[in-house]
Amino acid sequence: MGNVEFEKIKRPENIKLPYMLDFYPLEDEKNTQVSQFFTNLKKGRLTTTKCKECNKSLWPPRIVCPHCLSDKLEWIDLGTEGELYAFTETRLGAPLGFVEDAPFCIGMIRIGGLLISARVDGAKYDDLQIGEKVGLKIVELEDGRVFYRFRKIG
Repeated sequence: MGNVEFEKIKRPENIKLPYMLDFYPLEDEKNTQVSQFFTNLKKGRLTTTKCKECNKSLWPPRIVCPHCLSDKLEWIDLGTEGELYAFTETRLGAPLGFVEDAPFCIGMIRIGGLLISARVDGAKYDDLQIGEKVGLKIVELEDGRVFYRFRKIG
């Protein structure tokens, strides 16, 4: 085997995180066909789509019904209070960007006839119970985007 010289690879000193590591979606009409979800969320309303053909409520909001493939959908309100169906606590292995927040609770919330997953703020694992009432909490990112979480009621 002969001597092979390898080129030195210059590595950037600073890099931006790849888009895929941004856990919050781009919310405007240019970037998503469910932008109405985020518009409604900014108004304090948790909404989703419901199929006009098969009458199924869909989560997450869709542009086509996965049950009957219809694109005839309407926006419906889910309400602002739900019930804790199941929960866990993230202590280790939190996704990049959420490590500083650990430990935090994630729950399956029964709301508007659906089960949705969401972070449950302001509660420790030992403080939560199945069947407990939780309320919608809207969080805003520095750039104006919004997302939903829940919090204990009472």
